Amino acid sequence: MGLIIAIQFVLWLGSGLVMSVLDHDTVQGHTHRAHAAAPSPTWPIDALAPATVLAKAGRDVQTIETFQLDGQAVYRLSQHGDVWLLDAVSGEPVPVNADVALSIARKDYVGDGKAGAPELQSAADLEAREHDGPIWRVPFSDDDSTTVYVSARDGRVLERRNDTWRLFDVVWMLHIMDYTGRKNFNNPLVVTAAVGGVWMALTGIWLLFASFRLGEFLPSRWRPRRTLSVFSPDGSLLRSVEAHSGDTVYVALARNGLQLPSNCGGGQSCGLCEVRFRGHAPEPTSADRTHLGETKLKQGCRLACNLPVHEDLGVEVPGGAAIWAEYSGTVERVTPITPFLREIMFRPDQPGKLQIPPGAYVQVHIPEYNLTRQDLHHPEHHRGDWGALDLPDAFASREPVRRSYSLAMPVEQANGAITLLARFSPGRQDRRRHPPGKGSSYLYSLKAGDPLRFSGPYGDFKLKPGHAEKVFIGGGAGMAPLRSMIHALLDGGAQERVHFWYGARNLRDAPYLEEMAELAQRHPNFSWHLVLSEEAEHAAGLVTGLVHEASHDALLRDHPDLHACEFYLCGPPAMLSATRQLLAKLGVADDRIAFDDFKI
Repeated sequence: MGLIIAIQFVLWLGSGLVMSVLDHDTVQGHTHRAHAAAPSPTWPIDALAPATVLAKAGRDVQTIETFQLDGQAVYRLSQHGDVWLLDAVSGEPVPVNADVALSIARKDYVGDGKAGAPELQSAADLEAREHDGPIWRVPFSDDDSTTVYVSARDGRVLERRNDTWRLFDVVWMLHIMDYTGRKNFNNPLVVTAAVGGVWMALTGIWLLFASFRLGEFLPSRWRPRRTLSVFSPDGSLLRSVEAHSGDTVYVALARNGLQLPSNCGGGQSCGLCEVRFRGHAPEPTSADRTHLGETKLKQGCRLACNLPVHEDLGVEVPGGAAIWAEYSGTVERVTPITPFLREIMFRPDQPGKLQIPPGAYVQVHIPEYNLTRQDLHHPEHHRGDWGALDLPDAFASREPVRRSYSLAMPVEQANGAITLLARFSPGRQDRRRHPPGKGSSYLYSLKAGDPLRFSGPYGDFKLKPGHAEKVFIGGGAGMAPLRSMIHALLDGGAQERVHFWYGARNLRDAPYLEEMAELAQRHPNFSWHLVLSEEAEHAAGLVTGLVHEASHDALLRDHPDLHACEFYLCGPPAMLSATRQLLAKLGVADDRIAFDDFKI
């Protein structure tokens, strides 16, 4: 609503500015108007008396007046808006024909333009909209495209129009929002926009007070002290910290050196800083409802960055004390998998201490940095893809940030190393709008031997116990956790049926193709399906379309026991949303679906 009203405010401002700049005399048509009136001819002495004219009119007459039509003495009669002319001497009707209209227009005009042929209009157009027809339209061939409108009933000059007036008329239409008649200043559109403007102003004033808390304007030492107790999921007390009334749980913990996972720095936009309120949880906010499911809300889960501390309270943090552990490692290998997907493998400096389940993610600590385009390494055969991007000459992060990346391979299968799959985020392809991603820009500058700091593991996206048939559906960087889970299953000797449907735009964007094909050959219970949304590039056996639709048509629609399957989803927001909606229509229960939305 704000954007719509803002557009109209800009139109009001711009149109008002244009109207104030345009010359008033030019708009009114005075530039080419003959202002010196010719002396009126003498009224003929043999003219009929008004009473005689009225008698000869043969109809009711409301007004009668003397009039000069191009030098001819006439009586002008009217009745309820109808106007006609009678000769002052004979009393006969006098028509305003093309020759008369042309003569009147020429006498009214001053300039070097030549008059064109008069055009009779039965009804007024937009330029003469204030008058009733019929009307003669007489154009002139000057630089302003002057047009004189002459009444075809009494010969009066009605309007003088030109290009300046036409520009004025367009901005006037935008200003009053009457896009048809261009004269109703109280039309429903302008009234609605005005009411919307008042509504935006009033709600803005309300939000000004509702968005700020008094405690935010008071130094912490002036606010009452509270105790914030932090528990692990098993109920054991991890730590009690001092907080001040008005702080959020996220801020209170951060001030005591306990940093919760977050991509947005406590901005309520990533949903990673989830905690569980001990006791009767407060009502969830809109941010809580956006990022947490209904089941978690009922369990008392809330976002720490949106949970204020007004009294002594306790919260549970997922992962227990390990949530605050920080580690260091060394990059062993950086492999370009596709033009914009890169595998980063690094080895922790404390081997054996980390237990990272498939599907979990770690947070990479991105330091302050200044990079150039040359620092973002890519192989020669990817240069064409990178050359098509409109990237800035420099990349920078002015403060340390953290970014989340899922494991792309179980730690056990990687000989203790941690494998991440990072997609490069080019930002909006307009340097003035949105810069490339801070995390992906930094990771794409790494090379073997570089140090790396991280924390974790985090997340509840994991394999369920049991041996139910499993369907994995993913796309983009969603390959990472799904690949890790599939390797954990197959390398661990799982015998249940495992399906993997993966969507990409084309073959160049699809990672690990040979590896997945090899797994399908080696494990009879595993099937691999690549779905391309663009051209199949004439490759046999490839499916085109959207991955959720392809999996529905080939597997889900006719599955004999769909409700006994488990589903694991990960990928771009649009794909994830469409797949979840599809499964809901098929009647798959929520507890059979696990997904990771990367907190986008």
